Amino acid sequence: MKIALLGYGKMGKVIEQIALDRGHEIVLKKDQNNTFDGLENADVAIDFSIPDSAVTNISTCLENGIPVISGTTGWLVDYQNMVDLCQKNNGSFIYASNFSLGVNVFFELNDYLAKMMANLKQYQVSMEEIHHTQKLDAPSGTAITLAEGIIKNTNYTQWTLESPKANEIQIEAKRIENVPGTHSIFYDSTVDQIEIKHTAHSREGFALGAVVAAEWLVGKKGVFSMKDVLGI
Repeated sequence: MKIALLGYGKMGKVIEQIALDRGHEIVLKKDQNNTFDGLENADVAIDFSIPDSAVTNISTCLENGIPVISGTTGWLVDYQNMVDLCQKNNGSFIYASNFSLGVNVFFELNDYLAKMMANLKQYQVSMEEIHHTQKLDAPSGTAITLAEGIIKNTNYTQWTLESPKANEIQIEAKRIENVPGTHSIFYDSTVDQIEIKHTAHSREGFALGAVVAAEWLVGKKGVFSMKDVLGI
């Protein structure tokens, strides 16, 4: 499989190594200063860039018939536009706030726990996410996905980084050197606390999931998610 890497920072380099280890070829390594020369040779593109570049990267792929997966967060105000563009061009597109296989299992666990807790009004839910200091957006896309899973299954209506009002989920976003990503969800009552937590030990889990998703997407048409890739 020939892969275009759109975003060649730390994550892009880890994805490159895993892709090469799995027998794939890299035909384009694009950072902010490079062009899309070579994109036409790709079977699939993997976008791990920055919020300001993601929409251009994704739309260029879709307009040129290149299947694309994106793990960039912080641009989702334009997500529906990318879905529409994919459908208009009969393209192939996966966005995930987190491609880690373990995190996607954690998403399902979060949904299940939220359903169980929905009628236990004595518990107040809150979240904490910790990432490296180079992460540009806060809260993380993963934290937002987790919050949306809780909102979907409970009476909570939105999340906030501030002191929560009624029906708001407080997310505390911390930035600490060399932390790949830790997400915790707390249900607190006056008598106890329930906590679920996912801790990434390295970027390799995110990178492996991205390559697996790219392998899965080639030859398919439509807008998909990691649920489709993992069959969950």
